[in-house]
Amino acid sequence: MTTDTFNRGTGPADHAGTTKPPSVGRGSDYAALSREVKQRGLLKRRPGYYSVKVGANLLLLAAGWTAFVLIGQSWWQLLTAAFLAVMFTQTAFIGHDAGHHQIAASKHVNNLLGRVHADLLIGLSYGWWISKHNRHHSHPNHVDRDPDIADGAIAFTQDHARIRRGPHAWLARHQAWLFFPMLLLEGLALHVAGVRALLDRTGKANSRASKLAEAGLLTAHLGGYLAALFLVLSPVQAVVFLLVHQGLFGLYMGCSFAPNHKGMPIFAKDDRIDFLRRQVLTSRNIRGHRFTDFALGGLNYQIEHHLFPSMPRPGLRHAQELVRAFCARHGIAYHETGLFSSYAQVLRHLHAVGGPLRPELEY
Repeated sequence: MTTDTFNRGTGPADHAGTTKPPSVGRGSDYAALSREVKQRGLLKRRPGYYSVKVGANLLLLAAGWTAFVLIGQSWWQLLTAAFLAVMFTQTAFIGHDAGHHQIAASKHVNNLLGRVHADLLIGLSYGWWISKHNRHHSHPNHVDRDPDIADGAIAFTQDHARIRRGPHAWLARHQAWLFFPMLLLEGLALHVAGVRALLDRTGKANSRASKLAEAGLLTAHLGGYLAALFLVLSPVQAVVFLLVHQGLFGLYMGCSFAPNHKGMPIFAKDDRIDFLRRQVLTSRNIRGHRFTDFALGGLNYQIEHHLFPSMPRPGLRHAQELVRAFCARHGIAYHETGLFSSYAQVLRHLHAVGGPLRPELEY
């Protein structure tokens, strides 16, 4: 138990296995908390905020691409690549809010905003992400139910690590050291995953129209993006720009999402736990100020976001005190820490997961 953890209930996972949930089940606790939140008006839409947010973001994104054209063939374009990496991530945050229906009362409007920001502006499949992200929100850190901790490039449980062989085992042994370098590939990985999902023909028939629309938007983005790079820059500069831009985009995205759940309690496949505790115990908040809210797109209020996914971003800060006090009254651990401390916790967890594959140590 760290000093950053509320002094009640189960603290963050200091081990790499799974956590046995409390044997209590109080479905009414969440209903009580939800009533308090609604009484404060924190779930009301914020059209003024999002109008300014979306408008300013689009202007900055357009300014970045305008600077790209005006600068022309120059290695100073690597600064433009860094700026656009920041703006791509900020655009992804808006797509995230739209996906949770935080922006507008209309589902159609939210989905339209989501597709424009995700598919057209940054080249990520909105439909694929929605499907994946909804499953994560339903069962965060739940083995075989949360796709974000599925066995992949990173092993999140020792059971996943133990079955690895060859290069995959080597990767798991050293994943704590390789985690941040691997995030440089996250942007490209997201692009590829979205395209693969659109090419998958096993989807529902009624999703074909939306898949076709997404395919058109993704094609427009990819074609425009590559055309801009290779028409304005020399071939070498274009390739370097692409690597720097996509690498920093992936790093920023990964650094924004990594603190949210990694290193927090993981529930075994057959564990059962009520919604309130499932969301709070598996989530980690990042302590900070207004700049932290901006830099992390509101994801620093991960506990409040998971409890009320449709809450507009400005409401999360105001909900925090209410949720924290509610958890204290009910003996539920509420974990909040600094940004760099969260990264340290993530790396310790990944190092512990790979422990069984390091023969020089005893486990």
